[in-house]
Amino acid sequence: MKDRTSLRILQRAMETGEINERSVIIESSSGNMGVGLAQACAYYGLRFICVVDPKTTVQNLRLLAAYGAEVDLVHRPDPITGEYLQTRLDRVRFLCESIPNAFWPNQYGNIYAPIAHHQTMEEIALALNGSVHFLFCAVSTCGTLRGCAEYIREHRLPTMVVAVDAIGSVIFGGGTCKRLIPGHGASVIPALLQPGLAHRCVHVSDLDCVAGCRRLARKEAILAGGSSGAVIAAIDQMSSSIPKGANCVAILADRGERYLDTVYCDSWVQKHFGTLDGLWERPVSSPEQITAVVSEHSRV
Repeated sequence: MKDRTSLRILQRAMETGEINERSVIIESSSGNMGVGLAQACAYYGLRFICVVDPKTTVQNLRLLAAYGAEVDLVHRPDPITGEYLQTRLDRVRFLCESIPNAFWPNQYGNIYAPIAHHQTMEEIALALNGSVHFLFCAVSTCGTLRGCAEYIREHRLPTMVVAVDAIGSVIFGGGTCKRLIPGHGASVIPALLQPGLAHRCVHVSDLDCVAGCRRLARKEAILAGGSSGAVIAAIDQMSSSIPKGANCVAILADRGERYLDTVYCDSWVQKHFGTLDGLWERPVSSPEQITAVVSEHSRV
């Protein structure tokens, strides 16, 4: 998902003259956007600095290095939120002010992030002949959610959009708490978020993410990333309200190879959650964690 976002943002900046061969691209990322930008910058011959934090996986760090990106690591979380996002953003702003010809793609607020995903939803709609009844999308920057929701609205598709947020994320309300799965949820409300993008929001725990990922691997032979497990858990939570025969689309945003040391590592799971018992058949979180979201357009 972030490969598509990265390419669209850079191409637009080239079209407008915001960047050229002397530009230095600087972005904050928990992993996937960083890797996407690293690929695109390597292709265009651009210098890229990726600001990361200790939750970034070893695999993502190695991928960044393989593409020639420079890694800038922040060590301390924000004292107010207890998370690293605000610290990363502050570091990006400092670097942009300090380095000549710096360009911040700003995946959290750049309108061309959701525009890139008009194409994503168009591909989904074409594949299902417009018959998309439910769309489940994990949220962080909200670029994918907004792009898909805008396409659905503009083309009057009969689709209920379900945002899948993390317990401990502030995007759709609720208090903050420690989160382990990168790229899912956020400690600040993204600028790309707008009222009415989703008809519903489902909050899931980190352990739900792990269980969803492992069930995908064992039962469907799909090795997917942490937020994908969240999407599967959200579908489980809503399963009783999904009509028989409905076309239900689950967006799995990245592959699981980048999570072999975390989500798919037994010792990591035991360290953070205490047990592996029943993980592949773990009950989902309580139905009370499904919350209605006010929308300016009703479900069709």
